[in-house]
Amino acid sequence: MNACKNNGLKLFMGIIRTLIFVNMICLLPAFAQNTKKGTETPSAEEVAKKKAADKATNEKFQMWKSTLPQEQQVWETVLEKNLGSFYLPIYQAEKLSNRISAWDYVKDDPKLPRVLLIGDSVSRGYTLAARAALGGKANVHRAPENCGPTANGIKKMEVWLGEGKWDVIHFNFGIHDRKTSAKDYEDRLELIVKQLKATGAKLIWASTTPIPPDTKDGPEASAAIIEKNRIAADIMKKNMVHVNDLFDFITPQLSKVQNPMDVHFKGEGYDMLGRQVALEIEKVLKTK
Repeated sequence: MNACKNNGLKLFMGIIRTLIFVNMICLLPAFAQNTKKGTETPSAEEVAKKKAADKATNEKFQMWKSTLPQEQQVWETVLEKNLGSFYLPIYQAEKLSNRISAWDYVKDDPKLPRVLLIGDSVSRGYTLAARAALGGKANVHRAPENCGPTANGIKKMEVWLGEGKWDVIHFNFGIHDRKTSAKDYEDRLELIVKQLKATGAKLIWASTTPIPPDTKDGPEASAAIIEKNRIAADIMKKNMVHVNDLFDFITPQLSKVQNPMDVHFKGEGYDMLGRQVALEIEKVLKTK
């Protein structure tokens, strides 16, 4: 009986730790904006504890990974190589707590089209909602990392595309390009579109969701996203790429669904975005 209680307590604490990690993604920008004190560099002891915790998590994760079918182990290895030091421990903790993740291995139903989502943490946030909305209609995968800026897209696109045929690729770059020059953004996005078109997939560009003017980057970041969306719209029109205008879609709801002083969204916001993404993917899948 005591063993059962102990196991239950361990599972509960694991879930709590995972929720804390996940919430950090959304809260960190706001925390940085509001906190005037307490921004000291972590102590050597704190860093050592974090490293030890991550090491223990990784060891347990490797044991879990070894029990998986070979094709899924291959996917987990790709994630390990690409998620990075911030997201990998979060993902590993999610799996050890038996939580669903946007980066979960997707075993394709060969009767359904294959869809790839490429984007940053906002895209990650709406992946599960889009996947649920397209259940039984499409195999919805996502790129194996927080895709970041266009510069990273050029560098890592072959890894994200992997092997196999994609029927639809839904993609976005913007928030991490807010400080990229207009010329560099245009040139890089043009190259990315060219590479994606070469796959033969139907493409959907998602306009970048708004950055509130009260974030740590100030109103300049809000204006930068509007500029980047304009540049992207011109590129997509020239290349006849379907546009999912998430900026205009979500803007009327921002006060209710976006976190204060943050680019990220509450659960309700991600659900709304995910359903909109699914609708646009279905629309494109129906075109000849």
